[in-house]
Amino acid sequence: MVTLHPNILEQEGKKQFVILPYSEFIALQEELQDYYDLKELQEAKEKEKDAPTVSFAEAQRSLGLV
Repeated sequence: MVTLHPNILEQEGKKQFVILPYSEFIALQEELQDYYDLKELQEAKEKEKDAPTVSFAEAQRSLGLV
């Protein structure tokens, strides 16, 4: 989890913008990318959960590697 130190800018008394230190912005981007990668992985695994599989040993034998 990224610890953020935001500076809130107001316009006409309403919160309008947030300023973050650059290092926190980059860390936040990386956290979001990790989240989206994990979400895509979970979706792919769900989609392929019933697909036929072979063990690593079976794959090696079928490819003539053993």
